[in-house]
Amino acid sequence: MSDLPFTLDQLRILKAIAAEGSFKRAADSLYVSQPAVSLQVQNLERQLDVPLFDRGGRRAQLTEAGHLLLSYGEKILSLCQETCRAIEDLQNLQGGTLIVGASQTTGTYLLPRMIGLFRQKYPDVAVQLHVHSTRRTAWSVVNGQVDLAIIGGEIPGELAESLHIIPYAEDELALILPIFHPFAKLENIQKEDLYKLQFIALDSQSTIRKVIDQVLARCEIDTRRLKIEMELNSIEAIKNAVQAGLGAAFVSTSAIAKELQMGVLHSASIEGVVIKRTLWLIYNPNRYRSKAAEAFSQEILPQFAIPGWNEKILKSSPKNLVVNGFDPAMSTVEEG
Repeated sequence: MSDLPFTLDQLRILKAIAAEGSFKRAADSLYVSQPAVSLQVQNLERQLDVPLFDRGGRRAQLTEAGHLLLSYGEKILSLCQETCRAIEDLQNLQGGTLIVGASQTTGTYLLPRMIGLFRQKYPDVAVQLHVHSTRRTAWSVVNGQVDLAIIGGEIPGELAESLHIIPYAEDELALILPIFHPFAKLENIQKEDLYKLQFIALDSQSTIRKVIDQVLARCEIDTRRLKIEMELNSIEAIKNAVQAGLGAAFVSTSAIAKELQMGVLHSASIEGVVIKRTLWLIYNPNRYRSKAAEAFSQEILPQFAIPGWNEKILKSSPKNLVVNGFDPAMSTVEEG
C-alpha cells in the first residue's frame, strides 16, 4: 500500500469521539464543526472499507475494527507527540515540556512543591501535572503520555513489566484529632483507644483506605471494630470535618503540615505503632526521555527521596528493578 488510508487528523477525531461518546462533543472538544467530524469519519470508513462505529444507539460505540484502529492510533499519536518533544529538546531547556504524573495524595501535596522548585530553575519549560488514580497514571506512563510519575498505590501486574518501579520515599500516616478532643492532651494513646473514637474515612475502595486497614490489621487492630461515622471523597473534606469536631481520621503527614503549624489539628501518637507506606517512582525505560525529564530526575527528585536513593538508578537496566510479586500497596510498621 503506497498511501496510508488515514491521516493524523482522522486518528485524532476517532480518539476524540471514543473519549467523548458522541460526534457533537468530539467536534466541540476539537473546535471544529460536527459536519466536518462526520465527513472525516465517513471518508475514513470508505478508505478502510470497514464500519468504525455502531450508529444504532444514542452513544457512539466503536465496532471491533474501530477499537483496533483506536488502539494503534493512540500509539501513533503518542509517538508523534514524542517526536515533537524530542525536536523541542534541541533548544536545550529553553523551552519544551515536562509531564509528570501522580496519584491523588502525592499529586495534591508533594508534586506541587517539586514542580515549584523546578520552575524556579527552568522557567521556560512548560510543566504539566496529571493527577489520576494509580492505575490510570501507570497506563499514561506506559503509553508515553507522561514522562514519570510518583504513586502510592498498586500497579496493575500487566503494566509492571513495562516500567521501572523504584522505591522513592516513605509516606507516614498520622491519626488526627480535633484540638479540643480529650485525647489531644495525651502524649500517646493506646491501641484500645482507637475503638472509642468516631472515624471519618475515605471510601472503602480507595487505595489509602486499603493501606490503612492492612497496616492496622498487622498491628492486631481489628478494623471491623472501628466506628466509621462518615465517608468523604477527599482528604481536604476529611481535614475540615476533623477540625470541626466531627471525628478522627488517618491522613498522610504531608497533607497536614499547614494545619499542624497553625495549630488547628492535633496529630496523636499511638503507643508502639508508626504507620508508613512506600511511594514509588515509575517511568518507561523504552520511551524517549526529554532533557526536561532528565533535569527533573537529577536535580529535583533527590531532594525528596529516602536516604541512599540515587538518581543514577534511573539509568539502570529494567531487569534489575522490576521484582516479581511487586506490591506497592504494602506498608511498613515500626514498633516503637
